[in-house]
Amino acid sequence: MGSGREWDETLFSGSAPFYRRGRLPYAPALADVLAGELGLDGRGRLIDLGCGPGTVALRLARLFDEVAGVDPDAGMLAEAAREAAVLGVADKVRWVRARAEQLPAGLGDFTWRRSPSRSTGWTASWWRRGVRGMLRPGGALVHIADLKGETLTVDVLPHPPVPHAAIDALVRRYLGPVRRAGRGLLPRGTPSGEAAVLAGAGFAGPYRHVVPGGQAMVRTGDDVVAGVFSLSFSAPHLFGARLAAFEAELRRLLSEVSPSDRFSVRRPCTEVFVWPRGTDRARPPRAAPGGPWRRGRRGPRFTGSVRSARRPRPCPSCGAPRPPGPEAAHRARRSRSLPGPRRRTARPARPAARSPGRWRR
Repeated sequence: MGSGREWDETLFSGSAPFYRRGRLPYAPALADVLAGELGLDGRGRLIDLGCGPGTVALRLARLFDEVAGVDPDAGMLAEAAREAAVLGVADKVRWVRARAEQLPAGLGDFTWRRSPSRSTGWTASWWRRGVRGMLRPGGALVHIADLKGETLTVDVLPHPPVPHAAIDALVRRYLGPVRRAGRGLLPRGTPSGEAAVLAGAGFAGPYRHVVPGGQAMVRTGDDVVAGVFSLSFSAPHLFGARLAAFEAELRRLLSEVSPSDRFSVRRPCTEVFVWPRGTDRARPPRAAPGGPWRRGRRGPRFTGSVRSARRPRPCPSCGAPRPPGPEAAHRARRSRSLPGPRRRTARPARPAARSPGRWRR
């Protein structure tokens, strides 16, 4: 993998049956907004990296000729195939069990690619080879996620809100204060800085779109429990032999908050970032062996002797072409006439006229 980290197959172990029911859906107008902003007309190919149970791939299937969903979890792909059969789109969606670092895996090229919102575990070289290299000219990378930091009030809704703070405290009491991620820990949360990584890989943008949410929904206690088990840091396998005790205590907490087993929530807004593929830059020609110019990280770099230089570099202070010779000699010649931009100099002052006075004898 580009970052040197290894995939943990237990990251979402046991979460697939709870994912579709437990996660809040994206904004209802997501597909229409993408079709209008990106010009999707039912043609092209979409690859959904980290597709899970097909939440996004199946929703956007009508906007493409072919859709490929890629995920390393077999349980997630089984749920996705089952839902595709229910929706009647199984003939145009292909499910591939693979990790991101195994791409392109013979899948061909694509017009659009959907990736998780936090994808900074890979370096710019991997993004250039594994993602940008699979996109056709004019294609783009799309990140879709819930809008972070928004405040959705449920005061006027008929049922109490989901007690997220109490649920988080209960999870920490069972699994410890540090957030879990499969077999590992995330003491600092998920990484950030994806803009610099994708820019270094050659992507343009990003262009941000926010799809409005806020629609009122009613969730049951089973929905809330499924939402807890659908998260990687509270997946069922993390609780081990204490899973039944945790679920019983969680349901008791929910019944105390809402005896009717109903909770009011609002759909979050959906945030979309579009990273166009960008154009390929023309690389400078490679110098002949032994020549004065060498390829560096920022372009050709002069490394030969002064005599072998064919393109003298300009002086940083005066702008004149720097003649062969040491820097001290160039400073001495700077005041002389050298080819290059002319500099205006002040004319010498005229001698003062002799004032009339007493004639000398």
